Amino acid sequence: MRYLITGASGMLGRDLQAVLADRTVTALTRADLDVTDAAAVREAVAGHDVVLNCAAYTKVDDAEEHEDVAYAVNAVGPANLAAASAATGARLVTISTDYVFDGGATTPYAEDRRREPINAYGRTKAAGEELALASHPDGTFIVRTAWLYGAHGPNFATTMLKLAASKQTWSVVDDQLGQPTWTADLAAQIVAMLDADAPAGVYHGTNSGQATWFDFARAVLEEAGLDPERITPTDSSTFTRPAARPSYSVLGHEAWAAAGLSPMRDWRAALAQAASEGVLAGE
Repeated sequence: MRYLITGASGMLGRDLQAVLADRTVTALTRADLDVTDAAAVREAVAGHDVVLNCAAYTKVDDAEEHEDVAYAVNAVGPANLAAASAATGARLVTISTDYVFDGGATTPYAEDRRREPINAYGRTKAAGEELALASHPDGTFIVRTAWLYGAHGPNFATTMLKLAASKQTWSVVDDQLGQPTWTADLAAQIVAMLDADAPAGVYHGTNSGQATWFDFARAVLEEAGLDPERITPTDSSTFTRPAARPSYSVLGHEAWAAAGLSPMRDWRAALAQAASEGVLAGE
């Protein structure tokens, strides 16, 4: 089996390379491959059995003014990769997001729930899902994830520790609910899915359980041996941003059971291990 990873320099791309270290992998960064270039994508995909698409435009607020740029990467890119994978019979895993939903639910979003994005970034990712599935329905795996942190890039957890080094107290929103997810766990789950010959379709790649950003922030400080009481709760109205954020982003995990796999472990257990391995400190 030969694996191709696009967007290979990001947090998830780096962790996928680690999980696949004993296999034949081509790891391409954004500088190596422009996924919006159909001809370049066909050339890159040729000779590979599995394509793991981690390339994405993730600047949520900037996408409000540059939706065309975000669409090219988040929608045209997966469409190109799906078409190229379909032509060669390769399996495609493309990473999506909780932002394809509106955040109005009160129970976990099922994998087959209708997409209803409320911002430009979410619209472009929803379009990428639709186009990829249409181009390669029998070989495309959509893995939606959320609230990622890891060793190889800026993220919320490391931001909290940086704030702890410069501030005595600060506030974090307590009215948005989601699932903090360690990229190392997600990478392992994706490879397990492929190894199990799971059926193509939509999967929710988030750690189990749920938390608010406030809960997550306090847990990060606790794992670092710092006083979590230094963080106080606030609500989203105190932070004005160009893009609306879903207030509820908890994803259901039924597809894993249907494929004979266990869902990812609880977010708090994952965070504890990440901290013990120095991930939060950037080691």
